Amino acid sequence: MVRFKRILLKLSGESLMGEQGFGIDPKRLSDYACQIKEVYAMGVQIGIVIGGGNIFRGLSGSQKGFDRVKGDQMGMCATVINSLALSSALESVGIKTKVLTAIRMEPIGEFYNKWKAIEAMEAGYICIFSAGTGNPYFTTDTGASLRGIEINADVMLKGTRVDGIYTADPEKDPEAKKFNDITYDEIYTRGLKVMDLTATTMCKENHLPIYVFDMDVYGNLKKVLSGEEIGTLVHN
Repeated sequence: MVRFKRILLKLSGESLMGEQGFGIDPKRLSDYACQIKEVYAMGVQIGIVIGGGNIFRGLSGSQKGFDRVKGDQMGMCATVINSLALSSALESVGIKTKVLTAIRMEPIGEFYNKWKAIEAMEAGYICIFSAGTGNPYFTTDTGASLRGIEINADVMLKGTRVDGIYTADPEKDPEAKKFNDITYDEIYTRGLKVMDLTATTMCKENHLPIYVFDMDVYGNLKKVLSGEEIGTLVHN
């Protein structure tokens, strides 16, 4: 039994750096592609959004003198680079993909629309949604929330470098305790940062649950889809 039939997988661009500390680590990229292939083989329809923090982050750029709008546009381009890399890695293991962009970039990718994406996923393609929402001042988390809602995903799987949501940062507080599941209201009350507020509110208001787990441990993605309780589920 597969826990979710259609997913929106949100991946961290920074995680693509792997051990090298910058850019795209071929080993980490290959690990991601193989994990995604495992759940694809289970019959899951997959949409993916990947960040661009391993290349450029618009907000940090604006703090160093970049115009915020141009900085965010640079960040959008960074997500396209990562999306093309992931598309190439997936196709190298025999999976058909489509890169859909929120801004027109033909022939690099097809211009996004909901119906095209759903039709492609139902035809056996993995859709990779790049360039965020196409607008400055919005994060890729918000872009992932938007795409997940649009494609009627059962869940957003947020692959991070930690194994769930804790009462505090587990790297700083050894007493931090992990939640197996938590409501959106409790996240607001406790002031926990799962995603930015816009992304979190969109998921809450549109009843899209979020499942936070450690994507960097090989095999975890399949465990989540198989129903193993390894991360944290956020729900209404």
